[in-house]
Amino acid sequence: MSIIYIIPALVVGSIISIIFASLLLLLPDKKLFYVSEMLVSLAGGTLLGAAFLGMMPKAILLIEGAWVLKLVLIGILMFFVLEKVILWRACYNKDCKRHKNASAQLILIGDAFHNFIDGVVIVSAFYISVSFGIAVTISVFAHEVPQEIADFGILLRNGFSRKKAFWYNTLSGSTTLIGGMITYFTLDSAKSIVPYVLSLSAASFIYIALADLVPQMHQTTKISKSIVQIMLIIGGIGVIYLIKNM
Repeated sequence: MSIIYIIPALVVGSIISIIFASLLLLLPDKKLFYVSEMLVSLAGGTLLGAAFLGMMPKAILLIEGAWVLKLVLIGILMFFVLEKVILWRACYNKDCKRHKNASAQLILIGDAFHNFIDGVVIVSAFYISVSFGIAVTISVFAHEVPQEIADFGILLRNGFSRKKAFWYNTLSGSTTLIGGMITYFTLDSAKSIVPYVLSLSAASFIYIALADLVPQMHQTTKISKSIVQIMLIIGGIGVIYLIKNM
């Protein structure tokens, strides 16, 4: 597992995705909304493709399949609890109902944790093979861009300047590098945990796709847009399939 591949992949999965998202903020609001919608659908496909075509099959080759399925189920429940209690949520009334204007601090903390996990996922994937690592990196990049655009919007609505929002988001995104480097220097001495990392990573990808991205896609019911969404999801899965079989 060469550091030559690891460093660029971690940078793409963190800093480059933030820079790309910040460039999209220069678009007019109408075009930005359209591009963001497309990216959400594409990200959903790449995440599901990476989880079901890459991570879970690789984990099943290393440990018993029944254990992989149990770990994925546990992981999905775990990420639900984490998101419910800590991440991307803020309470403003006695009923503690979700509000769109979540606090900037909560967004940054939640994003930092999520990006740290992304770093672990990317390095673990490269441990399996270079092509698999590239496929996972593309999945991370694809779902990070729309997420970062949303984060920028929340920070700006909370009074952050564009410059300040960019640097705070970059600081939050740097945890991908931290998580990746920690994994890189410890994974060789703990090879037995690879299938478990892959299983929980698959759970993370499935949860993000189905709990966070799919509800966004369902906000529109127009037939033409729905067809485009389906095509982009299939396209995202196809990209992962092609790269995985390179």
